[in-house]
Amino acid sequence: MGPDGSFNMGFNLTWKLPVDSGFTYLLRLHFCQIDPHVLQAGDLEFYIFIADQLATDKADVLLWANNEKGVPVVRDYAISILGNREKVNLSLKMHPHPRSLIKNTQLNAIELFKIHDPTGNLAGPKPNLPFLVPHESSNKKSNGTMKTLAAVAGAVSSVVLLSFIITFFLIKRRKNILVNKDSNNKEKGSNKKEGTSRGSGSLSLPMDLCRQFSITEMRDAMNNFDEVFVVGMGGFGNVYKGHIENCSTTVAIKRLKPGSRQGIREFKNEIEMLSQLRHPNVVSLIGYCYESNEMIVVYEFMDRGNLHDHIYDTDNLSLSWKHRLQVCIGVARGLHYLHTGAKQVIIHRDVKSANILLDEKWEAEVSDFGLSRIGGPTGISMMTSVNTEVKGSIGYLDPEYYKRNILTEKSDVYSFGVMLLEVLSGRHPLLRWEEKQRMSLVNWAKHCYENGTLSEIVDSELKGQIAPQCLDKFGEVALSCLLEDGTHRPSMNDVVGGLEFVLQFRNSAVNYEDSSGHSTLPVSD
Repeated sequence: MGPDGSFNMGFNLTWKLPVDSGFTYLLRLHFCQIDPHVLQAGDLEFYIFIADQLATDKADVLLWANNEKGVPVVRDYAISILGNREKVNLSLKMHPHPRSLIKNTQLNAIELFKIHDPTGNLAGPKPNLPFLVPHESSNKKSNGTMKTLAAVAGAVSSVVLLSFIITFFLIKRRKNILVNKDSNNKEKGSNKKEGTSRGSGSLSLPMDLCRQFSITEMRDAMNNFDEVFVVGMGGFGNVYKGHIENCSTTVAIKRLKPGSRQGIREFKNEIEMLSQLRHPNVVSLIGYCYESNEMIVVYEFMDRGNLHDHIYDTDNLSLSWKHRLQVCIGVARGLHYLHTGAKQVIIHRDVKSANILLDEKWEAEVSDFGLSRIGGPTGISMMTSVNTEVKGSIGYLDPEYYKRNILTEKSDVYSFGVMLLEVLSGRHPLLRWEEKQRMSLVNWAKHCYENGTLSEIVDSELKGQIAPQCLDKFGEVALSCLLEDGTHRPSMNDVVGGLEFVLQFRNSAVNYEDSSGHSTLPVSD
């Protein structure tokens, strides 16, 4: 805006960003205070409106940067655009604050991320192409010249098109030859059996490492997919409680629905990953079924369900602080195994409370490996460049991953840090209906920790159970996982050590344990 503050008060600084309705967007605003006239926090304050709604009533870049000039600051906002795929404008407006010493606004850069819908779709509306009507000219000479040019252009286009067609078929033929040769080599060099789908095309899967079930066995296990046996639902499909081996073994059966976010690639990926992993804190794969257009994964059954339900579902007993710590330590150990326990680093890519299962002894196990990726050799820190769309769960995604498409095991560390705050606070990572400061759990926790008020975010079910020093150490571990620079985040081994220290500290602070009077899960020592 201009230098005249009184004039500025009569206007907004406005941007209109074209978007597709029916999607959620992440709007990222970049600030950096370098104005020589701004000397301290409060000198330049302004309002931010997004989609004509007040996002913050006190934007103060210098305050956000702890009174340090030249420090970049980022603010994220999640916006749902209602509609049915039509093109609309998302407005961003800024207005000087009446109390501000300098009546102006500031913004250095804008980023807008489109979040796919529950089906994984990112497609917008089809463009309305104009119908071109040829214009006839009365000038015969000009008309003749245009015809000549059109004929030449047509001939050139035909030659180019023909060249592309010939090149395409040559490349396709070469690829087919290579594929056939590769298939023949595999058949000659391997005596292992491979699973196939009946009526769905072939799919190479590790039958020697896990069991392949028939569709008949799966129908028998769930009484022909009776909904009575459904114990969980998601965008991928349903999870059933089933029985195999003449009802002697209880299993969890995940049945992927056609067109789900987890397609055939994720289905195969999860089976290949889990069939090679063995750890007390990683869910065990029993087998799979790929037949009659069905994609089914069979796991050991976890009696206590998932961690998410014990945080949010009032029908489940709320976990005590001690047991929440024990669950977090178990998850951290499982992730440490994924990052260091195999020949190559395994990056989970979707660490969240809903993917943490609890067995009958309340031991935690990491599950759902459909989005997992293989990194470099263990022991060597490497960055993996991801050329496909960013995948994971909104609210848990590492900013370095979705901003730069660079994926490392430290992306799991970030997601785990979000989960630690989730366990502490008993609330979701993103709440769009909350006031701006509390919309993002991560931003709210950072703000409270810096101001020495982390106790404000603690779950009401845990009030009175956490000693102040124990809370501070837990907050330190969680926020170290959430550092912007992934190279500065701790390894999962360091996180395990930090959480074990918190648990030891908690055990010594008996005066703060179980004094709230709330109904919590009793956990024996």
